[in-house]
Amino acid sequence: MNLNINLKAENTYDAIVVGSGISGGWAAKELTEKGLKVLLLERGMNIEHIKDYDSAMKDPWDIKHAGRLTEEMKRTHPVQKRDYPYNEATEKWWVNDLECPYTEVKRFDWYRGFHVGGKSLMWGRQSYRLGDLNFSENAKDGFGNDWPIRYKDLAPWYDYTEKFAGISGQNEGLHEVLPDGHFLPPMELNVVEKSVRESIKQKWGNERLLTIGRTANLTVPHNGRGSCQYRNLCSRGCPFGAYFSTQSSTLPAAMETGNLTLRPYSIVNHIIYDKDTKKAKGVMVIDALTNKTMEFYSKIVFVNGSTLGTTFILLNSTSEAHPNGLGNASGQLGHNLMDHHFRCGANGDFDGFDKYYTYGRRANGIYIPRFRNVGKDKRDYLRGFGYQGSASRQNWQNDIAELSFGADFKDKMTKPGKWRMGLGGFGEMLPYYENRVYIDQTKKDKWGQPVLAIDCEYKENEKKMREDMMNDAAEMLEAAGAKNIKTYDNDCYPGMAIHEMGTARMGKDPKTSVLNEWNQVHEVKNVFVTDGAAMPSIGCQNPSLTFMALTARAADHAVNELKKGNL
Repeated sequence: MNLNINLKAENTYDAIVVGSGISGGWAAKELTEKGLKVLLLERGMNIEHIKDYDSAMKDPWDIKHAGRLTEEMKRTHPVQKRDYPYNEATEKWWVNDLECPYTEVKRFDWYRGFHVGGKSLMWGRQSYRLGDLNFSENAKDGFGNDWPIRYKDLAPWYDYTEKFAGISGQNEGLHEVLPDGHFLPPMELNVVEKSVRESIKQKWGNERLLTIGRTANLTVPHNGRGSCQYRNLCSRGCPFGAYFSTQSSTLPAAMETGNLTLRPYSIVNHIIYDKDTKKAKGVMVIDALTNKTMEFYSKIVFVNGSTLGTTFILLNSTSEAHPNGLGNASGQLGHNLMDHHFRCGANGDFDGFDKYYTYGRRANGIYIPRFRNVGKDKRDYLRGFGYQGSASRQNWQNDIAELSFGADFKDKMTKPGKWRMGLGGFGEMLPYYENRVYIDQTKKDKWGQPVLAIDCEYKENEKKMREDMMNDAAEMLEAAGAKNIKTYDNDCYPGMAIHEMGTARMGKDPKTSVLNEWNQVHEVKNVFVTDGAAMPSIGCQNPSLTFMALTARAADHAVNELKKGNL
């Protein structure tokens, strides 16, 4: 009996954070800095900053198969191989699909990595605030439930997270669709991008704008981290700490407090509910290496397992009080799954800039914020889209097979190809109740757990938007003087943007939402969800900065409530 008591005491903390990615890392930092003893649980392996970035400094010829996938890699990663980030140099970041299967009711490309740092090591780093428009549209157009907060509620936390993370960018004064922030010096537009920016300004004035991307890459040293080296090998891990990740930023801050315990290889199976207190009392964990189970206890639980990982845990946390999953009295848990749609736009050639070239490999592109369904503009679809892209000179061979060897090849190698620019749209997807995930009990993962089934698709609203995404891109390139303009739609499936959100949405009414305005589960107030699962709508902006701000805000509230004895 005494042994059990001691074991429980040893396994008890003030707070448990599930997941060590972008939002989990922030939760650990904020809670430890406020004095709480925190257990950070990560289902995958540990990755130590610098030491474990195995391929970061390798040249192409140092990689055994020049970065290409082997047949064995394709066999073990049938989903991950669908997209370009999974390659030989980054293989260890991505999940083995055979060990961690899921059920695709409809095609959904679920790109995942299980390790300390999560997708903070692999993300695209584009960092934009949602604006007033995004927080109010659900209420105005009646699609989706109303956000329980507005921009003014999150603005101070955007300030806070930007200052710590280090975001480079340019303030532009477009408050409604692209709120300004606290930025490090921006990266520079190249000569063609500057020309296109001016052409867009001349034709559309303040209605449309091209700016440099706002990216979590440092342009100057910041908080003890080095600045970007313009290598554009970010996906391998950055030894310079030049982009924001758990390893470079939030984890060192949390460790410095002396209040953090990090436990990798810890798969959270479910949250333990106490029917007497009507609170969560901890989590049940499967050791990924031994398959043994254990329990950890705490006063509060932050669930940051990424959108679908978090929702699996909540759905799997059944009890007499919560037979359909923890916090699912509304019936909304698992529903309203969203992802951005992209892979369509236009590109064209630019003459007159042949004497210019670029230096380095800028780990960033341009951004054109949303201008459709803004102000007086009204379309036959809801919401809108932004653009990302860049201008560059084509391959030095100009892709001419006949010039790939011999004297002609050598001569051609002294001259770069044409300047070319592409604009790719990123569109908002609406929250549809029927786009959902649920637990499939007929299939098991490597550790004997049931798996998620994903039933999600884009609908007519998204399809209509894609026409404008192509045509508007062509229109802007034409106005800028581009030649040989071609539009494209390379087709897109949910999951491809790796921006999955929804499934445990915030809301004012417990009858129609899972979380309140502080990201607390309505029915279990000491459980917080601050990753993508919490989003009632997604805008067209990259979402990670919003996850950071929501997490910092919720952690502050949690500690205040804990001190008051309300949790």
